[in-house]
Amino acid sequence: MLIPVARRRRVSRGWRLLRAIWRNTLVVWREFRAPIVVFVVAVFGGGWFYGELLVQAGYDRLPYIDLPYTMVALMIFETPTELPHEPQLAAFWYLMPLVATYVAGRGVFDIVRLFFRAEGRRNSWERALASTYRNHVIVLGVGHLGLRVIRALVLMGAEVVAIDWETTPEKDAELARLGVPLVLGDGRLAATMQAAAIRQAQAFIVCTANDYMNLEVTMRARDLNPEMPIVVRMWEDQFAAQIRRFFNVKAVLSATELAAPSFAGSALGIEITQTLTINGEDYSMIRLEVAPGSFLDGAAIGMLQQENDMDIVLHGPNEGEVQVHPASDVLVQAGDTLVIFARHSKITDVVARNQRRRLQSV
Repeated sequence: MLIPVARRRRVSRGWRLLRAIWRNTLVVWREFRAPIVVFVVAVFGGGWFYGELLVQAGYDRLPYIDLPYTMVALMIFETPTELPHEPQLAAFWYLMPLVATYVAGRGVFDIVRLFFRAEGRRNSWERALASTYRNHVIVLGVGHLGLRVIRALVLMGAEVVAIDWETTPEKDAELARLGVPLVLGDGRLAATMQAAAIRQAQAFIVCTANDYMNLEVTMRARDLNPEMPIVVRMWEDQFAAQIRRFFNVKAVLSATELAAPSFAGSALGIEITQTLTINGEDYSMIRLEVAPGSFLDGAAIGMLQQENDMDIVLHGPNEGEVQVHPASDVLVQAGDTLVIFARHSKITDVVARNQRRRLQSV
């Protein structure tokens, strides 16, 4: 049976909400299980035991349905009968108020902390929601870069869970708008990563500005999910190379490595994308303006592609409509814009030849 995409998404979101409610119930149970267990054991187990002691002491057997009520009555000092003389029975009259004091003290404190403190309640719900995600991308570090990465992932249709040590109202509002749960905590801890369902994650992106923290986080993430692709932001190129080599990281993006081509390209009037490595070979894509008198000026698209082992994926003439995958007989003119994809070594050669001819003609 085929289900329309929009309906599948609604079903998926509804199922996730149900799972989140269940997970949140488990969170509440973990918070309250100690006082709940003590209360249940005291009321039902203690009630049954008190009934048996009554019979052994010669009293009439109380209906089993009345025994839990008797324990609750003893807890709140609503004595159902006169204080018995038998010490084993009298002990319940003094023990039950102490049990009630513990349950009330521990329970009320947890209730206030969990339900009446917005921060604690929100974090519990966010953790419960994040734990239901599958095949998602985890982004650690919701700074300027992290938020941009999250926006890009959401636009690409990916499901995202964020991790950060602290948050701000602006971050909360933006993540809520994007529908991304935030797990607050130390990202270096296994418990924090597990709250973000790291074992079920599709990929892990580290966006903090601290190289040493990124290293520690990468080690922890690789240990929890050995097969998951990891992308790490680094500042030091040497540090980046070591992480890529020793921790089987998908990509280590050095700030200087990313910025250098952009700075150089901007100075020459071109745009260079991040290099892609495929089967050990580096490939790049550039946008450049054809210089007057260069080897590109006046040549046909097909001839340029064949002779230079490159793919011209877009041609933007000075006047006219931009063409994606232009025909091979289209002529390139000075001032035209080309988007070229090829081996990185070939790309740098094309840029150098285009610039060299222009400099010589000046």
